[in-house]
Amino acid sequence: RLLTSRRAPREQPPVKSCVSAGCCCHSCRYYFPCQRWLAVEEDDGQIVRELVPVDEAFVKKDSENDGQSLATLGLEQKAKSTTYIVKVKTGDKKNAGTDANVFITLYGSKDDTGTVSLKASKINKNKFERGKVDEFTVESVDIGDLKKIKIGHDNKGNSTGWFLEWVEIDAPSLGQCLKFPCGRWLDKSEDDGAVERIIFPAELQTREYIPFVPYEITVYTSDIFGAGTDANVFIVLYGTDGICTQQKSLCLNKREQRMYFERNSVNQFIVELEDVGDIIEKIRIGHEGGGLNSGWHLDHVTIRRLLPNGK
Repeated sequence: RLLTSRRAPREQPPVKSCVSAGCCCHSCRYYFPCQRWLAVEEDDGQIVRELVPVDEAFVKKDSENDGQSLATLGLEQKAKSTTYIVKVKTGDKKNAGTDANVFITLYGSKDDTGTVSLKASKINKNKFERGKVDEFTVESVDIGDLKKIKIGHDNKGNSTGWFLEWVEIDAPSLGQCLKFPCGRWLDKSEDDGAVERIIFPAELQTREYIPFVPYEITVYTSDIFGAGTDANVFIVLYGTDGICTQQKSLCLNKREQRMYFERNSVNQFIVELEDVGDIIEKIRIGHEGGGLNSGWHLDHVTIRRLLPNGK
C-alpha cells in the first residue's frame, strides 16, 4: 500500500526542523502549525486549510516519544520498500469470472516478490468478476527492473475457470507503468488447460513518468474535547513555481478513518507523491466532512521528504 500509520504518545524531545528558504536538505522536516478547527460548526466553518511552514524554535509544542516501537520499525521498513499498484482486468466473456484464489509473482532483474495472494480488491467487493477491473497493492524490497509476472489461481471453488484480459502494474516510486496482455483462459477445461501463466510486458504500452518520492507525514490531533474526526482526511503538498501533488487521502478505508485522528493522537504515514522539489512552500489539508464525528481540531503537521534508503 501507499501509506501506513501509527499512534504514539506525545512525550519526547523536539524534532529538529529545517525550513530555510534555500534548503536543499532531503531529510529536513517541515513544521506546519494549525491549532484551529476544521469543522462546519466551529471557528469559521472551514474544513480545509492552507498551512505554511515555520521554524519550530518559535513554536511552543509538546514533546514526542520517538522510541523504536514495532510500528516505527514497520514504517522504516515501508520507506525502504517499493509499492506496486496491480490492476487486473477480467475478460468480458461468459463465465469469465473466477471464485478461485488468485496469486501473482513479480520478477525483476535483481529478485522476485515471491507468491503474493490477491485477496482484497480496492475497487470491488466481489473480485475477478466478468468485465471488471480490480486493484491491489503489492509491497516488496527492490527487485530491480520488472521483467515478467506469473499469475494464476488454485483452481478451488465453485466457479474456477478465469479469462484474464490483462494485468497493469504501476510503480510510482520508479515512474513506470507496464501492461501485461494475456487474453487467454486460466482454466483446466479451456485453452491449454493451464491455470497459471507467465506474461511479459508489452513494450509499446509501457508508460514512463517522473518517479514519485516518499514523504513522511506526521499528523498531530489536538488534546481538546471533540478534537478527533472520523472523516476522510486528505493532503496536498505545494513546491515552488506552482508545482503541487495530487490530493491524497491519508486513510485507505473507513476502518482506518475510525482508527486514526483521535483526540491527542499522533498518526504517521509514509506516502508516495509527486516530487515537489527540495522546498515545500505550503500544504493544503482538510477532510470531506462525512461521518458522524467529522469536526477536527488539528494541532500541527510535520513533513519530511525521505531519501531512497528510507532516511
